[in-house]
Amino acid sequence: MYPALPPDATAEDLLLPISALQHYLFCPRQCALIHVERLWAENSATAEGRILHEKADSGKADRRGGLQTLRSVQLRSFALGVAGVADVVEKRGQVLVPVEYKRGKPKAHRADEVQLCAQALCLEEMFSVEVPEGMLFYGAVRRRHPVAIDAELRALTTQVARDAREMVRAGRTPAPVWAAKLCRACSMAELCRPKRMMNPPNVLKWLARMIES
Repeated sequence: MYPALPPDATAEDLLLPISALQHYLFCPRQCALIHVERLWAENSATAEGRILHEKADSGKADRRGGLQTLRSVQLRSFALGVAGVADVVEKRGQVLVPVEYKRGKPKAHRADEVQLCAQALCLEEMFSVEVPEGMLFYGAVRRRHPVAIDAELRALTTQVARDAREMVRAGRTPAPVWAAKLCRACSMAELCRPKRMMNPPNVLKWLARMIES
């Protein structure tokens, strides 16, 4: 199997990282801070996730019986407008299954599933195959979680990719919205400062006080 060629010489330069879709669905402002303002901060959660990915990506491809395991697979989709790296792609015959490694456990939101679906759509476009299922491996439970790449998830992934691309290309950073559970878990909290930025100081009043003093 050989990947399709890009439509033109500049097409690959316009692709958004697949990880941006996960960031956008978790929090559009977080996505903008990372992919528009080029900011980054790490906490224990992101460090654990990075280490887990390094372990998943460190090995070479191998084959056991009819199953071939490919690691650190470069992906891109011009239809979706994204590019990235799959931790693992398992290949049995012509059947491809992306496997994404995550710390923690399955979440209430669908950000991890959207990231996995984007990988599946990349594989479909690159190799002209159908990818009906992917796997999320969560470090906290040490178990694979199968994800159906169905019509609903495909539609959500396509919409998130469109919205994230438009935001990044416009260079727009959304205003902060304080959500206690999400914000406390976010590594970007100190850079975002959602509570403070939702109620910024009144500059005119500050200037008036300075003039009076």
